[in-house]
Amino acid sequence: MASPFFLAGLLLLLASFVAAHGGLANYTVGDTWYRGYDPDEPLDAQEGQPWMVQRIWASIDPIFFVNDTGLACNTPGTAPPSYIPVAAGDNITAVYWYWLHPYGPMSVWLADCGSSCEDADVNSLDFFKIWEAGLLEGNLEGGIWYQKQFQNWDGTPDLWPVTIPATIKPGLYVIRHEILSIHIADKPQFYPECAHLNITGGGTAVPSSEYLARFPGAYKEDDPSIKIDIYSEENKNVSKYTVAGPPVWDG
Repeated sequence: MASPFFLAGLLLLLASFVAAHGGLANYTVGDTWYRGYDPDEPLDAQEGQPWMVQRIWASIDPIFFVNDTGLACNTPGTAPPSYIPVAAGDNITAVYWYWLHPYGPMSVWLADCGSSCEDADVNSLDFFKIWEAGLLEGNLEGGIWYQKQFQNWDGTPDLWPVTIPATIKPGLYVIRHEILSIHIADKPQFYPECAHLNITGGGTAVPSSEYLARFPGAYKEDDPSIKIDIYSEENKNVSKYTVAGPPVWDG
């Protein structure tokens, strides 16, 4: 299911993943990489394969509406058979061949699947946010967003590392990465992708209800952080941005 992560090998694997926006192509834990789904490759060569850890996303096209069921884990979101093993307190890195959009927040979520993530309905899972980043400096229009900062233009992939909370209860989880691009006025673009994790450790912590959200349901259509025109006279010089959704749970 996995093999040692060598940058050169990863670049060769991802070289064909050239499309309008990019997408979450692989995951790494330590020196091991786990291949994700590639919408440019045949479905039947990937769906159900024993190495597949990522839920299927059919295209790089965004999701435009907060009430779309695909907001949970993209469309069709078909479950894979395998899990990425990761210890609580360790990093997992999402690997993008490249990303083009410069404006908007990024967030990472987990949801406890119970006994099986393959059988879970992702629209009924209680997700909690473990990481977020938005506007890092400057103003909404001309400032630096994390979405822009994590981009590399030297031929290396864009890497998005996050730490699994050290005290989290071990078990089977869905990890959900979301990029929200707000480069078009009042037309938010969501790019979610999900994978399955087997988290190990001795923790017992679980988030309380204030941290939990479902997709759809987590966001409101008129949320000013989602339906926003960053180029307007009202907003372009604003230097604060609140990432939508519940607060981050760090264990």
